[in-house]
This record gives sequence, structure tokens and C-alpha cells, in this order.
Amino acid sequence: MLYGKLPIVFLSTLASEKKDSTNSQIASYLLDHLEDIKDIGIQEMAKECSVAMSSISRFCKEIGLNDFNELRELLISTKMNFEQYSSSPNAKERLEEYSLKVKDSITMVEQSINMKQIEALCQDIQTYHHIGLFGLLKAGAVAFNLQSDLLMLGKQTYSHISYKQQLQYISSAGANDLLIIFSYTGSYFDYPDIRSLKNKLKKPKIWLISSKQETYPEFVDQVITFDSKQDQNSHPYQLQFIASLIAQEYSRRI
Repeated sequence: MLYGKLPIVFLSTLASEKKDSTNSQIASYLLDHLEDIKDIGIQEMAKECSVAMSSISRFCKEIGLNDFNELRELLISTKMNFEQYSSSPNAKERLEEYSLKVKDSITMVEQSINMKQIEALCQDIQTYHHIGLFGLLKAGAVAFNLQSDLLMLGKQTYSHISYKQQLQYISSAGANDLLIIFSYTGSYFDYPDIRSLKNKLKKPKIWLISSKQETYPEFVDQVITFDSKQDQNSHPYQLQFIASLIAQEYSRRI
């Protein structure tokens, strides 16, 4: 799991809410002051964010958390992590190293992807009328890119950057729905709120696009896997390459 729950729910809130909304105001303040507000109560947090305590409670519910206690636990436990791609003092060398890492990651996909599975997925995309495309953070951007490509090809699909909206769509999806999940580490269903949905699913068909793992949730119908280095620098490029490949192969069917 490359990213914890806190950046997922907070950044999806900032991306899906109006800039001057109360939820956006709270999320923005907390992200700006993570080290200062990790161990404060709801009353003090409300004061720091210039909102009422009821707004903090409502914020927790609306971004997909159970309550303030879960928010407080996330603030205490979350550690931000960023991977540098090169330690070279030379800018040209850093450029070359990063470029090589990206190229290598694409080659890994090329050499490990199963094109028969891509073709089978494209068949399902052609067959199903209700399709949801989802991912978290960078994988969510990949889902949006595929949504755009498919729209250009005459196929309308649904996607949403909001963590809570993704949960709501998945929980309401039925046998006539196709879900395509982009998850670089395969951990999309490992987040507690999403994992809890497994007993509530109404039998949608689920495709998971993920780097190779030992096990996957039993309710996932098909998994498209690829080799990866499991690092922050490679994963958006690998997933985007696969999403573009899906669009290219789908275009051959229409």
C-alpha cells in the first residue's frame, strides 16, 4: 500500500468539493497543519479550522469516516512518504535516470501483460451498459483518462474522484454493472471501508488491474496483472499505459 487512507480521503475531498466549501476548508487546514493538530480534541480542532464542532462531525461522515475518533487516529498514525528517483547533483543525469526508470516500467508491462485478458475486458466494456471506472489518487486519474478515451469512442462510463462516492457506487452496483478498478499495489479493497463492502455486494462483475500479488479478494472476477517495481515513480505510468492500451484495443471493436 503506497498511500494511507488520510491523503486519499482528504485529497479526494479537495478535488471534488468547491474551494470555499466547509469540507474543503477543513481538509485544507488539516493538511497544512498535520504536525500541529495530531493530538487535539474536536473542540480545539473546530476552533483552529474556524468552524463549529458540528461541522467537524459532519466532515468526518461526508468524507467516508465513521466519526471524529477515526479522523484523530488517522492524523496520529499517518506519515507522508515521497520517493526521490535520483540522488545525482547533476540535473541532466537526474533527467536521464528518471526517464530510464519510466521506460523500464513500461517495458515491464509490455513483457508481462496478457493481451487475451485485455481483449476479454474490451468485450465486457462493449457488452455492459453500466460501467464504473475507479482508482485512488494517481490511479483515480488513470480511471478518468480511460473514461475520456472511451467517451471519444462512443462509450459512456462513470467515474468519481471522491472516495465516498466510489464507495456508494460500488455498494449499489448489481449484476448488470461492470466495475473496473485500477490499483497499482492491488490494495484497493484493503482499505477498511471498501473491504467492509464485500458482504454487501450485489454481484457486479469486477475487473481489477494490478501489479502481481499472491492473493486477491474472492469477489473479484478477473485480474489483469503486470510486473512492477512497486515504487511511486513507476506506477502512474504503468497504469496509464494499460488504460491507453485498453482504449486502443476497444477502438478495434467499433
